[in-house]
Amino acid sequence: MEKTTTLYEQWLEKAVCDPDLKAELEAVSGKQEEISDRFYRDLEFGTGGLRGVIGAGTNRMNVYTVGKATQGLANYLKKSGKSNLSVAVAYDSRIKSDVFAKHAASIFAANGITANIYTELMPTPMLSFAVRALGCDAGIIVTASHNPAKYNGYKVYGSDGCQVTLEAAEAILSEIDKLDIFADVKTSDFEQAVKDGNIKYIPDSVIDDYIANVKQQSINPELCAKSGLKVVYTPLNGAGNKPVRRILKEIGITDVTVVKEQELPDGNFTTCPYPNPEIKEALHLGLELCKSVKPDLLLATDPDSDRVGIAVPDGDDYVLFTGNEVGAMLLEYICKQRIEKGTMPKNPVAVKTIVTTEIVKAIARKYGVELREVLTGFKFIGEQIGFLEEKGEQDRYIFGFEESYGYLAGSYVRDKDAVVASMLICEMAAFYRSQGITLVKAREAMYKEYGFYCNKLETFQFEGESGMKKMEAIMDKLRNEAPAEIAGVKVIAKADYELSVKTDLVSGTTEEITLPKSNVIILYLEGNASVVVRPSGTEPKIKFYYTTVGADMDEAAAKQAELSAEFTKITG
Repeated sequence: MEKTTTLYEQWLEKAVCDPDLKAELEAVSGKQEEISDRFYRDLEFGTGGLRGVIGAGTNRMNVYTVGKATQGLANYLKKSGKSNLSVAVAYDSRIKSDVFAKHAASIFAANGITANIYTELMPTPMLSFAVRALGCDAGIIVTASHNPAKYNGYKVYGSDGCQVTLEAAEAILSEIDKLDIFADVKTSDFEQAVKDGNIKYIPDSVIDDYIANVKQQSINPELCAKSGLKVVYTPLNGAGNKPVRRILKEIGITDVTVVKEQELPDGNFTTCPYPNPEIKEALHLGLELCKSVKPDLLLATDPDSDRVGIAVPDGDDYVLFTGNEVGAMLLEYICKQRIEKGTMPKNPVAVKTIVTTEIVKAIARKYGVELREVLTGFKFIGEQIGFLEEKGEQDRYIFGFEESYGYLAGSYVRDKDAVVASMLICEMAAFYRSQGITLVKAREAMYKEYGFYCNKLETFQFEGESGMKKMEAIMDKLRNEAPAEIAGVKVIAKADYELSVKTDLVSGTTEEITLPKSNVIILYLEGNASVVVRPSGTEPKIKFYYTTVGADMDEAAAKQAELSAEFTKITG
């Protein structure tokens, strides 16, 4: 308590460059619990960068925590000894995103590092693209992806266009930890730095090149223009509005109705408190518009436009597809059509994360695709593309995705991309339409051929210091006392990615997990069922991923419900 009080008093005195912070600090005077929540820790910097509630304090997103992280990153880059260092900078529609991005650019400039910044908000994949297109040594984007409006974040990318590795993140954190948040951060005037050439605006030619690379991922480029496909689109007040609409127009989809209330940038997200296309409530206005427009497809991209969700007509209603379903269907569409067109590379590679649907394994087997599994986080998918590129084999990569609505075809960026995903989803819909098949029927055919996999994610929120301790207790319990059965189904194996070991609970034998260490536990049950437990690295949440398989979807869903109810009791 004494430490937090001291920090509070220091901030009250020195945090003067943002009047919002000063007002907030004065408002919590004498409220020890609120002071403690703001100062009991520093925002954690990891492979996901920073993410937290916007506000005053070391445990908040503000110009000082952003500034300290940026100075640490600058010091890390300068240690390479390389001259003419440069970074790419982008931001989305969130509250203060532009302020934080420009502040970061000013700090890079003050450190002799050229900052290349977009002239307006851009999707996260366009930051990844700019890093590679401009030959930058690193990149940052100010975004909290699909979190509620009170959050913002700061993602760091390496020169390969991927989010930084664990090793790089630890090295950057080491530099950050050496700094005094007020005394050690160099800065410069943004406009003067632009005049001096230390901050440069990214030219439109980079945007045009990005769009051209997206279009190159089309398999049936002639289909969309003559399909008559009708689309309702919502950017959820984020960065997807211009690039998604541009790519749809360029592939010939002109009948696009945009949800007006969610068209323009708005970090308050007043019509969708959780601007996450995984959540039905976020698509409410889009679904309402579908009732009158009656489109073939509803597309929804999140605020930084790296994820996309869809809804499609089913009788008189519209049904949402999960990220697992869309990803599996896209993989099958890409495989089937590239083989038919003669454009499938030799020894093709697809990549999925360990929490993504197992149905993909059956699809990959059918089409002779090597399927690689990686830890949760799209940077690990991007890393696999990098491994292929090192051998001059990046064209072997055909598709990668994660269950949380992130997809990527092509190696032009190293992060999930809702722009290319929107294009391919529309093309897939146009293809099946040309065959007289709806997306609902195509999904049904996929399940009938490969098995009825029910994948369900449950998320539990834990705010504050006590919440972090609760999540740690859940993981400790599972790590040390794995249940013998759940809902009457025997647990036959446990994989602990923190300890890098998978244990066969029947024979007692163990095997090494060769993926990087991560705080993830997987329980494998009889009947191809499983439960994956993963605390979020960037949010106060713990996630349970369930997989069950049945003779039909109703049976698989019933098994999942039983598993979920019992496992929730076990974990408290």
